[in-house]
Amino acid sequence: MYRFLLTRQWVVLTVVAVVLIPVMVRLGFWQLHRHQHKVALNEVIAESLAADPVPVESLTAPGATVKRADLYRRVTARGRFDTAHEEVVRRRTNADDRVGYHVLTPFVLDSGKVLLVNRGWVPAGVSQTAFPDVPAPASGEITITGRLMPDETTEKSGIKDLKGLPDRQVMLINSAQEAERLGRQVLGGYIQLTSPAPEGGSPQLLPEPEHDDIGPHLAYAIQWWLFAAGVPVGWVILVRREARERAEAAAREKTQKAEPASV
Repeated sequence: MYRFLLTRQWVVLTVVAVVLIPVMVRLGFWQLHRHQHKVALNEVIAESLAADPVPVESLTAPGATVKRADLYRRVTARGRFDTAHEEVVRRRTNADDRVGYHVLTPFVLDSGKVLLVNRGWVPAGVSQTAFPDVPAPASGEITITGRLMPDETTEKSGIKDLKGLPDRQVMLINSAQEAERLGRQVLGGYIQLTSPAPEGGSPQLLPEPEHDDIGPHLAYAIQWWLFAAGVPVGWVILVRREARERAEAAAREKTQKAEPASV
């Protein structure tokens, strides 16, 4: 009754089913890992935002990599802004999804080292090559507070670090590149400025990261596992239906052959 399983069509179908099951199971675990990563990241962000600010040099140093546990940690620094070496980061959006720039201003610490400060978002001008209109920061020696962030890289962000950009424009915020450009010791990573707030509201300070949404990854994982469980069930249903149809066809053929003899 089940010899049809040895036909080319059913061999191919069975092989496809056998391959799909582990693939779907693996995809389910991939989504589960993404869910777990998101939950863990939300916990890190929540803890960092709730913690009291600490001096920036207690968490990073020239050439250092910002630790995952310190992501979005509030830090303080005292020094002065170096607007002469200010740059803007291209293709950044604000809360309204308007495309503009992030303002990247070196902040010279009392120790002489440099901290990169993302002062916020400004809109793009008519020309994509001209330096945009950027309000100046507070002058003189001040104390600033911001959220600590790791260096941006092509591998992590997916953004290509393009060459030949207009003067004072970059695609990524990277302390190693800025150290080479400035010829000074630059602390690893950078901060998103939170205070003092700019006069007139420009540049727009970057909002706190969302850390309540866990995303749809757990639901996707369950879906993939249900699909994986459904493959053998579907295969059995198809096999039984095929066997039943073949048996019914054989019975009809037998009946048709027997009718003339009975007459």
